[in-house]
Formats: sequence, C-alpha cells, structure tokens
Amino acid sequence: MNCPAALIIVLPPAVFMLIFAFFLILSFFTGKISHKNSDNSEGKTKAYACGEDVKEHRIRLNYGEFFPFAFFFTIMHVIALVIATSPDKISDSLAVALLFIAAAFLSILIIFRRERND
Repeated sequence: MNCPAALIIVLPPAVFMLIFAFFLILSFFTGKISHKNSDNSEGKTKAYACGEDVKEHRIRLNYGEFFPFAFFFTIMHVIALVIATSPDKISDSLAVALLFIAAAFLSILIIFRRERND
C-alpha cells in the first residue's frame, strides 16, 4: 500500500494512537491540579446515601420484564423498515415483505402468550 506520509495520519490505528496519547497527557496534567483528600481517603470509595452510613452491597438487576418490551420495539422497527424500504414495484417484493410481517406478528404473539402464562 503506497500512501503519502500525510495520509498515514488518517488511518484508524494512527488516529487512535493520537487520541489516546492526547487524553493520556490530559489525564496526567489534570491529575496534577486535581484536589487531593488527605484527611479521609477511604471515604472516596464508600457508597453515598444522603450521609447515611450504608454497608457495601450490590443490587442484582433483573431484565426479565424488560426483554418483551425491547423485543416488541425491535420487531416493530423491523416491520417499519421492511415496509418503508420496499421498492416501487411492490409486486416483486410483496411476498418477502408479507413474510417478514407474518414472522414479526407471530413472534409478537408468542411474546404476549408467554407473558399471560407466566
């Protein structure tokens, strides 16, 4: 690959290294002027709850109820994309569009059926 030296700077690895070096230098200099807390350095890592002393704990997130809504949203966007991007000659792509819409409708029915049975 023969490219001039000026074009090397626009190659993705070169751009990444330039941005990485810039932010490394920026982090170094801003670390020099940032506030240092010498009194209570352990307080920086404690959980904050309006001044209340809380024991360390972790919350386990459950996305089980979120998944049907996200899947429904995705399916609706796929249907809209298929309909919106169908060509002018709809007779050529009507079967493919109807197949996508039928599959999306079936998957939505499965989601709502599973929600009622749970």
